[in-house]
Amino acid sequence: MTAYDDLMAYERVTQALGSVAGRTGWDQETMMPAGSANLRAEEMAALEEVLHARRTNPLTGELLAKIDPADETAQANVRHIKRSYERTVKIPADLATAIARHTSKGQGVWAAARADNDFKSFAPVLEEMIRLKREEAACLAAGGDLYDALLEDYEPGITGAELQGMFDRMRPRLVALREKVLGADAPAPLDREFDEAGQMAVSTLLAQTFGYDMDIGRIDKAVHPFSSGSGTDVRITTRTSPRDPFNCFYSTIHEVGHACYEQGINRDYELTPLGAGVSMGVHESQSRIYENQLGRSRAFTGWLYGKMRDQFGDFGVADEETFYAVVNRVGSGYIRTEADEVHYNLHVMLRFDLERQLIEQKLEVGDLEDAWNARFKSDFGVEVDQPSNGVLQDVHWSFGLFGYFPTYSLGNVYAGCLYQSLREAVPTLDEQLARGATGDATTWLRQSLQQFGGLREPRDTIRHACGFEPTEGPLLDYLDTKFGTLYGV
Repeated sequence: MTAYDDLMAYERVTQALGSVAGRTGWDQETMMPAGSANLRAEEMAALEEVLHARRTNPLTGELLAKIDPADETAQANVRHIKRSYERTVKIPADLATAIARHTSKGQGVWAAARADNDFKSFAPVLEEMIRLKREEAACLAAGGDLYDALLEDYEPGITGAELQGMFDRMRPRLVALREKVLGADAPAPLDREFDEAGQMAVSTLLAQTFGYDMDIGRIDKAVHPFSSGSGTDVRITTRTSPRDPFNCFYSTIHEVGHACYEQGINRDYELTPLGAGVSMGVHESQSRIYENQLGRSRAFTGWLYGKMRDQFGDFGVADEETFYAVVNRVGSGYIRTEADEVHYNLHVMLRFDLERQLIEQKLEVGDLEDAWNARFKSDFGVEVDQPSNGVLQDVHWSFGLFGYFPTYSLGNVYAGCLYQSLREAVPTLDEQLARGATGDATTWLRQSLQQFGGLREPRDTIRHACGFEPTEGPLLDYLDTKFGTLYGV
């Protein structure tokens, strides 16, 4: 066996153990008894201790030094392993274990604080998490920018300054569109209750319609919908709300986008660094194009309207065109995951700015709730009524996921680019979506992007799929055209 063969055999076991840790995290979010949190924290810490030891094993460095990768696949595997190894060896084992233990405990405290609308009970946990993440970032940054060091875990090759520049270019057009749309008449929201079983039935239909393979996947419920796993075990969650079935349906389509990316990766890459999505920005491009450009299109909502009538009977919406307007109704809601396409990126920019300030010690946790509320009032014109609709609504900071939030908007930008190319590649797209036929669209995404997994760097992945350098222009043009037409502004 060659040094490369030895490296990949070792990596395969590490990847398998990482999958076990991921499945344990999935269980914690969906099925774990509430009283098991402390035990689970110790289990997660133990797994992280083993994984950290494997990822920092000097053998990896010795093997990397002997390898001259011969082809594109080998070069990509070596690139990922080298990046991971060089980052991980900088983090002391006791710090990695402490973060894993605190992360597991933090999620439970956050969930209870959110249920009780009590930010003060979560604040000490968040303070400790930020302390740990700043310590981790200092190890990784080697004197450089702490936030950039954390961002690298989610979107390699991009910096906070680059994101800030992109957001600064996007913000004026988003605000201008928001003001024009909110000045126009909006359709009335749905006004009745939809039973949970019916919502889950439609949710399952939607998952299958968009190509989610239920033989190697499943749908469960969670407070915060997510997708977990890769290869031949990819699981999603959704949530139901009696008076808002769209919360369930579009959470499902969103997570199916993530899941189909993982299910669509070349199976030869399974249990290698290439066997998962290359970055969170690219991952989010799949969930957002499934959810928005495809799932909220005039064509597809016409088909969905019929399926909802089949399931729920007359639910108070007169026709397909009205239904399309209701699905895409614009309003200044509190919740990011329920936000319309016009407001969504403003939610992300708020979080990006605040978490960057927290890591840079320009904002203290004790002032975070007030800072959130003031920024929300400024951006959305609405007072936050309770912490669960404000600073406590997202699970991410309880998990220590600092640097994750901006990838949501980056994913929207990537999705705008992909949609422009998809429409050129599939000129009959609207006719197909009107029949509930997503096959040509999802096949193009699988062949152009999903199958390659981590083979290329993030921006190269989008550039290869689209044929041009990714930019925010196509997304902003799509939003202006869609909502300008819909609202007559």
